[in-house]
Amino acid sequence: MQQVWISSKGAPETLQVREAADPQVGAGQVRIRVAFAGVNFADIQARMGQYPDAPPIPCVVGYEVAGVIDQVGSGVTGFSEGDRVLSFTRFGGYSDTVVVDASWVHKVPDAVSLEAAAAIPVNYATAWTMLIRLGSLQPGETVLVHSAGGGVGIAALQICQWRGASAIGTASSGKHARLQELGYAHCIDYRSQNFEQEVKRYTGGRGVDVVLDPQGGNSFRRSYRCLAPLGRLFMFGMAGSVQGERLNPLALLRELVTTPWFHPLSLLNNNRGVFGTNMGRLFEEFDRLAPDMEEIVRLLGEGTLAPVVDRVFPFAEAAAAHHYLQDRRNFGKVLLQP
Repeated sequence: MQQVWISSKGAPETLQVREAADPQVGAGQVRIRVAFAGVNFADIQARMGQYPDAPPIPCVVGYEVAGVIDQVGSGVTGFSEGDRVLSFTRFGGYSDTVVVDASWVHKVPDAVSLEAAAAIPVNYATAWTMLIRLGSLQPGETVLVHSAGGGVGIAALQICQWRGASAIGTASSGKHARLQELGYAHCIDYRSQNFEQEVKRYTGGRGVDVVLDPQGGNSFRRSYRCLAPLGRLFMFGMAGSVQGERLNPLALLRELVTTPWFHPLSLLNNNRGVFGTNMGRLFEEFDRLAPDMEEIVRLLGEGTLAPVVDRVFPFAEAAAAHHYLQDRRNFGKVLLQP
C-alpha cells in the first residue's frame, strides 16, 4: 500500500509517499480500501512536532477516511465486503488501506459520495459534541463560531440550522459572501474588526449563548467575555500557536502564557460554562458516541448535513495540501486521495 509519512519534524515538504505492506485484518476489525482521507489542523501540528498525542516521528497521521470494505474480521456483524463506509482512524489515515475497529465505522448513505463522506467524521463529530452532547443547543440561541470557513465551522452552521439556532462567524473578509450564502447571520473580519465589540453590537449588548473557539491563547479570554448569562464556551484547539511552517517556540509560549484560567467564582457568578473538546482523546468512549455518529449519518443521508469539500489533493501533493490548510486558504474540507 501507499502511505504519506511525516519523515521529520518541519515544513510540509517533510511529507513523503512510501510503500508498505498491506495491513491484515484482526478480530473485531474491518479493512478499508481508502478513497479519500481527511486533512485536519492536528495533522499540521503533528508535522511540526507540536501535537503531543501524535506518534513519534517518522509516522503516518490522519484521523478519518472513507472507502470500501474489502475484508471483515471475525466477530464483526453488520458489515460486508463491498460496503461503502466512513471511519475514524487513530492515526494512520494517510494510507490507501487501513484496518480499524468495526465500532469506528459507519455505512455511507447511498445518495452520498465517498468524497463528502470523508469530510464527516472529525469535523461533524467535533461540532456535534460541542453543540449537542455538551452544549445542549436550544432553538433561538445564538452561536459565535471562530474560523467559520473551516470544516468545523461549516458543520457547526448546519447543526445550528437543524436545531433552529443562528450563527455568527469570524473569518477573513474574502469568505464572508460564501458564509452568508450558506446561512451565517453575520460575519466578522477577525483581521480588521474587534470581534468582542461586533458581537455586543450585533446582540444589542447581550452576548451569545455559545462560542466555539479553536484559536487558543487570549482568544479564549475574549470569547468568554462574549457570553451571555447561561452561555457556554467551547475550546477545541490552539491554532493561534501555529505561526510559520516550522515549530515556533516563541509563538507557542506566547499562546500558553496568554491562555486564561477560569476561576470557579467567576463561572458561578456569571452563570457560564467552559468546556474543552478533543476528539483524539475520546477513542475509548466511541461506544458512547456511536449514537451521535448514527444521527449525524442519518442527517447526512437526508441532506440536512452536507459537507463542503474545498479541494482534493493526490497523495503526491500532500505537502501542497498542508500548505493550503495552514495558510487558511480553504473554505470547507481539504482531502487527500490515494
